[in-house]
Amino acid sequence: MSNQSADAAFDALGEPVRRRILELLRDGPTPVGKLAERLPVGRPAVSKHLRVLSGAGLIEHRSVGTRNLYALAPDGLAAVQEWLVGTWDVALDAYAAEVARATPEPEEDER
Repeated sequence: MSNQSADAAFDALGEPVRRRILELLRDGPTPVGKLAERLPVGRPAVSKHLRVLSGAGLIEHRSVGTRNLYALAPDGLAAVQEWLVGTWDVALDAYAAEVARATPEPEEDER
């Protein structure tokens, strides 16, 4: 996954309504109207948020009859997870190195 994918996902997730949409989609594919009923914004705004989430690869869309259903993309958060793991690994390595540097070596017992 590229940093560009992670950047797009983080940009999309910077908006609280979009994060809430992802939370609602955890329950499964959902039409726009049902999402709008549970959000503090109108249906047109929900549609715009869905376009941003879709463009970031976080959700998928499919048409079933006259309904448009939205669902979490299976690998949508993979770039975010990869970025977080990489960042956390670097931070932990730096912490371990600092602890090792600051901790005195145990002295051997003189017998």
